Amino acid sequence: MNGDKNIVWHTASITREDREALLKQKGVVLWFTGLSGSGKSTVANAVEKKLFEAGKLTYLLDGDNIRHGLNKDLGFTISDRIENIRRIAEVSKLFTDAGIITLTAFISPLREDRDKVRQLLKDRFIEIFVDCSLDVCEGRDPKGLYKKARTGEIKSFTGIDSPYERPENPEITIKTGTQSVDVCAGEIVEYLIDNGFITG
Repeated sequence: MNGDKNIVWHTASITREDREALLKQKGVVLWFTGLSGSGKSTVANAVEKKLFEAGKLTYLLDGDNIRHGLNKDLGFTISDRIENIRRIAEVSKLFTDAGIITLTAFISPLREDRDKVRQLLKDRFIEIFVDCSLDVCEGRDPKGLYKKARTGEIKSFTGIDSPYERPENPEITIKTGTQSVDVCAGEIVEYLIDNGFITG
């Protein structure tokens, strides 16, 4: 929290509820977490497409894309990874306040960091565990990162020489090693309908 007494929070005259009524949806964050190559971005894109086709306002924050701009000053040390997730959480909160369904695709390997995002967003945070075995993820290796990690070209790579802490109680778990992208995306959209974030 900023300790400068000269910085004061200004309350807007238009509330989140006003924006949600206009959009006919609830602002919420779909937080995709899982190993590199598990399918986070692929499934998030499929979910966003389904929601867009249903007339919902969405925005996808992808890990690689964010590191091209907002977080281009950050590396992959533990402290930088923590700051990466903190910034994304704050941006996600702004999008949620705007009534937007925000999809985030980040490895976010540490449970503590994800719990901090949950505390910030409260009931507008949906943790989606993209559950896929290391063997399958490494077999896909779409960016060739696992190969580089195995040869030591990349250090502190999640799943190889840096830990990934599986979610303990995610709202949604999808099995991308055994389920199709369409089935996984459909399960997530159904969850949003069943829990009143969107209408069917």
